[in-house]
Amino acid sequence: MSSTNGTGGVAGPSGRTSRAHRLRGLAGTGIIATLAAMVATTLAAALAQAIGVDFEVPDGGETIPLSGFAVVTGLFSVVGVVIAAALLRWSARPAERFVWTAVSLTAISLLPPLLAGANAATTTALLGLHLIPATVIIPTLARSLRIRTD
Repeated sequence: MSSTNGTGGVAGPSGRTSRAHRLRGLAGTGIIATLAAMVATTLAAALAQAIGVDFEVPDGGETIPLSGFAVVTGLFSVVGVVIAAALLRWSARPAERFVWTAVSLTAISLLPPLLAGANAATTTALLGLHLIPATVIIPTLARSLRIRTD
């Protein structure tokens, strides 16, 4: 027996259309949140540079470019979206598990700036720049997971 779902499609007995719709919605929300996190992090890094933070990492003496902040933020934000999608698919409580996982991974991500040996301004800025995308991505995806499982 088939029934129509809220999108006008016909859902089969397994509810695949509903599951696919939830995943697409989460992916769309994740892409928007990822772009917002990339912009916010890059702007904050540019502001930090403007006030004198050099972002020089002692290992090799290289300076982190602004584009590097955008790329790394985008990459790890997409990883977060994939984790959220997996939890939506396989967890009975995806929002709670996502928040726990994402906060734990964010805490772990704070270790490299502390251990890199950069000057105090760079270390402080890098710590803040790890928290900016977390404050964008984690609540947005958790909210989306709650909506999609209600």
